[in-house]
Amino acid sequence: MKDGTITITNIGVFGVDTGTPILNPGQVAIVALGSIRPKPWVVNNEIVIRQVTTIGATFDHRVVDGDVASRFVQDVASVIEEPALLLD
Repeated sequence: MKDGTITITNIGVFGVDTGTPILNPGQVAIVALGSIRPKPWVVNNEIVIRQVTTIGATFDHRVVDGDVASRFVQDVASVIEEPALLLD
């Protein structure tokens, strides 16, 4: 990696559901996406099967405040759940 600020890594290709990504030297964040699997999920108070993934992230807290980092991960999750949000 050279001249990057954030890495996005797909650990799901290895069949891994979740993990703690290790920050690359010189970068401020890394976001890891786990495998996508069918799981029971509550939608409108009913249990249905949905395709679900996990998001893990590591941030350099010398550069990024934890509150800002948390909101960033929430925004990434929102776009994954509803890609049309990118059009707004």
